[in-house]
Amino acid sequence: MMANEIPRTARLEARIAPDVLNLVRRAAEMQGRSVSDFVVSAAQDAAYRAIEESNIIRLSLEDQNRFVELLLNPPLPTPAMERAKEAHAVLFGSE
Repeated sequence: MMANEIPRTARLEARIAPDVLNLVRRAAEMQGRSVSDFVVSAAQDAAYRAIEESNIIRLSLEDQNRFVELLLNPPLPTPAMERAKEAHAVLFGSE
């Protein structure tokens, strides 16, 4: 095992169409990697992207402007918000 390799302790199995396997083999060969290494790397990259994208909130230009406007000029608290604030102070103490 090379110094920078991480020992693998889990196995992943998948069934794929022969044409997809041929495509993956070709891509792995082009990068000088094994099919297994190529698939693991591609899955890891896709997982990082999926997690990162789930943490991003996308707003339309109109929604962005509305968001900024509400931050800069917040509305007065409603009676329900005032009650919630008081309940929070009772439960957690006020600062």
